[in-house]
Amino acid sequence: MAEVIIVPDAPAGGAIVADEIARLIRRRPDAVLGLATGSTPLPVYEALRTRLSGVDVSQVRGFALDEYVGIDPAHPESYRSVISREVVEPLGFDPARIRTPDGSLEGIEHAGDAYEAAIEEAGGVDLQILGIGTDGHIGFNEPGSSFASRTRVKTLTRQTREDNARFFDSIDDVPMHCITQGLGTILRARHLVLLAFGAGKAEAVAGAVEGPVSASLPGSAIQLHPHVTVVVDEAAASRLRDADYYRYAWDNKPDWQGI
Repeated sequence: MAEVIIVPDAPAGGAIVADEIARLIRRRPDAVLGLATGSTPLPVYEALRTRLSGVDVSQVRGFALDEYVGIDPAHPESYRSVISREVVEPLGFDPARIRTPDGSLEGIEHAGDAYEAAIEEAGGVDLQILGIGTDGHIGFNEPGSSFASRTRVKTLTRQTREDNARFFDSIDDVPMHCITQGLGTILRARHLVLLAFGAGKAEAVAGAVEGPVSASLPGSAIQLHPHVTVVVDEAAASRLRDADYYRYAWDNKPDWQGI
């Protein structure tokens, strides 16, 4: 069972996760982070600015979950640009040590294998940050994705493109394809931390945490992992049957265990 932490709001959730990441980096200066984009993880990155003050982060490595295919890396909504703007620059990470999948059209057929090899060469991801889509996708693993899938090119659903259209001028500007870490890739990380905030994520969270494990809801793959932390606000937790137990367990957890 995943550990579920119900917080009053997104900043409180971000603080809890940032504390854990800061502990990880202090313990292992060359820690490997799995980095998510979108609005959900922003409170984590914002809280890390103070948690990592004075901490040597020069050896930290990171791998983004995904990238759009065919987008100019310099485009402000390419995930390379987003990671640089929201993570690398404000936290002082070495840009050479933070990677995103290569979404260039040239060589795209080999880009997934190259990214898998880079993650393996780094020793694997220590802590993977995840969000979850309204249809239950994690990364860009849309419903129907194999739990054994590796980094590969996927076609985005209409719903995902509509959800992401807020970052572009219109849905027509949202790329049709992406390259994403697979569910199998994600499950190899040593610690998964999934964040979700708002009532719009409640159904997906309930399915991922308490529903049947099914490729129809890719987020349910987290139930197969031995170390998962789910951080949600009250609205996102509103469909959880065992919310009272999750609150009780968190309130009585020894401080030394972390998350």
